[in-house]
Amino acid sequence: MKPDHNDHEGRPSNSRGRGGRGPRRDGPRGRSAAEPVPTSTDEVKGWLAGRLPDAWFTAVPNVEIDRDEITIIGALDLADIPADVDATTAAQGRISRFREETRDERIAIAQELERRFERSVAWGAEAGGISAVFTHQAIPAMTRLRQPERQVLDTLVDAGVARSRAEALAWCVKLVGQHQSEWIEALRGALNSVEDVRKAGPK
Repeated sequence: MKPDHNDHEGRPSNSRGRGGRGPRRDGPRGRSAAEPVPTSTDEVKGWLAGRLPDAWFTAVPNVEIDRDEITIIGALDLADIPADVDATTAAQGRISRFREETRDERIAIAQELERRFERSVAWGAEAGGISAVFTHQAIPAMTRLRQPERQVLDTLVDAGVARSRAEALAWCVKLVGQHQSEWIEALRGALNSVEDVRKAGPK
């Protein structure tokens, strides 16, 4: 299932994405007003555990967070599906049903999340080994590259791996995420530890 980019499902109208963050100025905790409030995955999961309808997912959904977006993917129950039907088709149908039946309430919950955590929200569901994200943002990330770095991107473009430098750069980021996933997770764990220590310090 391909994510939709045009129905704004689950995205509040005052989303901070796509560069709409306004001028930078000092905010709470020394951060700029352009930065979202610091938060953790556990904090969002805890809020969702108390807020989501019990019948939606079989457990607290998986949550991914960055500076711009919260992605929520929950597991759907397939226990009532007969054993003699095609499991893949049944899973696709259950995800589609969940998406349509919960649309309005998901948008309302997303608005609450956006106000609390200052990030837009993307929803998704998984069932029977199939996962689908309904909406998500593509955030531009500007950078300056020297000639050797540009040559790497141009080689990828000339070889047909990517259609542009921007797509080649995205491809490189995805490759690092795939092949250095343990190192990336270790960095995230270290950052979480620093945040825990900071929270435990003097107020």
